[in-house]
Amino acid sequence: MGDTTAAASSATLMVDLIISLDGYASAEGWPGWWGLEGPEYLAWLGQEGEKNYTFLLGANTYRLMSGMSEEAAAEGSGFTENEGASLSGLAAVPKVVFSSTLQAPLTWPNSTLVTGDAVKAVAEMKRTGSGTLSTLGSLSLCRSLLTAGLVDRFRLVVFPVITGRTGKERIYDGYPDVALEMVDSRTFDGRLQLLEYVPTLLNGPPGSGPA
Repeated sequence: MGDTTAAASSATLMVDLIISLDGYASAEGWPGWWGLEGPEYLAWLGQEGEKNYTFLLGANTYRLMSGMSEEAAAEGSGFTENEGASLSGLAAVPKVVFSSTLQAPLTWPNSTLVTGDAVKAVAEMKRTGSGTLSTLGSLSLCRSLLTAGLVDRFRLVVFPVITGRTGKERIYDGYPDVALEMVDSRTFDGRLQLLEYVPTLLNGPPGSGPA
């Protein structure tokens, strides 16, 4: 990614986000996935869960997702079959949690706690590891990793809603300027748009100085 990405990186880092059309991660009073998850999208999530990613997340996302995963694994959870499989399946995949407030051992299976600097830890994981590291929610972690020049892929699933009044967690606040080269796109259930990019950090608008 730009001049700041290690040339000999062994592992690939992907920022993976869901987003409303106007740039929010969620909205007050709306259901998860804005109520628009469909069978194609949920099946794709299940396939992604089988790709041996290592997920990176912060404390708030850990608390939320571990609770949902445990609930989905219980009988009578209220989740659909595909939703339950996607959420409960997260227990089996490796996860690295960055937090100075949580304490080891973490109760969600296959979760490793890192209490030090997340950017330094992820840089070392990229240098010494293999496969794909992928963020799970955790907007501040995503922003820090992108700003540090560690992100190789920037992937969004755009939901066709505008939540200007109820939107929460503005995704791009605090981001640097970034150029995006599209490398993949796909539509799920005729309404959700997957967009995948290679990001390059910019010092300012194009032509204003060296990238």
